[in-house]
Amino acid sequence: MPDSTAPSPTVLVVDDEPNIRELLAASLELDGFTAVRAANAADALASAREHGPALAVVDVMLPDADGFALAADLRADHPGLPVLFLTARDSVSDRVAGLRAGADDYVTKPFSVEEVVLRIRAILRRVRPAEEAEEGPVLRYGDLELDEDAYEARRAGRTIRLSPTEFALLRYLMANAGRVLTRPQILRTVWGQEGDDSRVVQTYISYLRRKVDGAGPPLIHTVWGVGYSLRRSRDHG
Repeated sequence: MPDSTAPSPTVLVVDDEPNIRELLAASLELDGFTAVRAANAADALASAREHGPALAVVDVMLPDADGFALAADLRADHPGLPVLFLTARDSVSDRVAGLRAGADDYVTKPFSVEEVVLRIRAILRRVRPAEEAEEGPVLRYGDLELDEDAYEARRAGRTIRLSPTEFALLRYLMANAGRVLTRPQILRTVWGQEGDDSRVVQTYISYLRRKVDGAGPPLIHTVWGVGYSLRRSRDHG
């Protein structure tokens, strides 16, 4: 049951199919969210500026724009905005395109409304943890910093732009620096899913490596057959 004492998160639902848009919005409202509806990209941008949503659910195929492009425009106005994509396309290339566009999750049609609502809750939990880490709002490891209050990462003083999922993944790695984290552990903690979907984890580790390790000694290491670890190169072996 929703917590009636907690603020009601606003979710922007963008889909040009009225039945899907209304069904999902109504289900979110019954579950304690505030739903804002938009049938196209132009309305979505205007609604986001007015309501400042906590998360956006975006159909990939919109009448006036590509959903991936819309997500980029939304994040230009609202940095760090989590996005869940809806699509009728389920090929590997489409899923990779969604991940490259910074998808925090990717759901194919037809879908279970209950599952979408659960995934939305999982995304919001991982990008807005209920309690701050004991280390405080800034996590540090070597010359790498993660500032939760400013919602940004820095390497040797240089700001690194991260998507919400990349931020959550780096936070988990830094909170467990020196430990080896298995793919199922990462998937469960960062994505809120059970199993071993190695493609998703590998893709985001690759994105994070390019951003974090691009300007310094590598910190994100693969432990073959097990998982990943954040540690200095001299400790890797």
